[in-house]
Amino acid sequence: MTSSRASLGLIYGGLVAGALITLAPFALGLLTSFTSEHQFATGSPLQWPRPPTLTNYTDLIGTGFGRAAAVTALMTAVILLGQMTFSVLAGYAFARLHFPGRNALFWVYVATLMVPGTVTVVPLYLMMAQLGLRNTFWALVIPFMFGSPYAIFLLREHFRLIPEDLINAAHLDGANTLDVLVHVILPSSKPVLAALTMITVVSQWNNFMWPLVITSGRKWRVLTVATADLQSRYNSQWTLVMAATTVAIVPLVVLFLAFQRHIVSSILVSGLK
Repeated sequence: MTSSRASLGLIYGGLVAGALITLAPFALGLLTSFTSEHQFATGSPLQWPRPPTLTNYTDLIGTGFGRAAAVTALMTAVILLGQMTFSVLAGYAFARLHFPGRNALFWVYVATLMVPGTVTVVPLYLMMAQLGLRNTFWALVIPFMFGSPYAIFLLREHFRLIPEDLINAAHLDGANTLDVLVHVILPSSKPVLAALTMITVVSQWNNFMWPLVITSGRKWRVLTVATADLQSRYNSQWTLVMAATTVAIVPLVVLFLAFQRHIVSSILVSGLK
């Protein structure tokens, strides 16, 4: 009994230590965002703000950071809607519909996961430039809104685990393919869809390379590029940079808190299966 308690204590101690190591940089960045530039330059970075100030956050308004946040939110929403729609349709087709070359086409598409994203930047740029879409909103979203290999692979595997009898019963009740997808498949796939939503939002919210390449100026600048501009333009004002980073992280934290129950459920379902 004593040994089991000791083992449990070691496990929890390791988890607490890991959590502290993970959260420490974020806590330090948050404290820095409330620190005046003078205190940060003359004191230790680990000092508590004396007194805490909101100057760094108000200064962001003049840098166009609010517009960058709006562009990022709109871009992420459009990509999320497109990815979830097309990934669900493709995942269901590969899992439940029968057509010639289905498996070959699926594995060829999934094999693109092995291609680094940086390899496709130049071809995508040339395509957008030839279509006259460079430095436009559609150039930001079109390359990412038609599904992703990872999402389609995950959904296909999950859809294949749904009992065939459940789908056949829906067909016997007069449901067509779209009805089965909307009223049978999707309600039973909420945890997986929630996990994919989080993955898509985080990856697109933090996307830096493509927006940097395809856009210029402030009109369609996103948060990651705007933060990078602060670092180059105000190289010594790390308090301002930390304020921008904090603003960019908050929506992701709120989203995670809202979806955490579904994300845990998706992990449990995956583990049981």
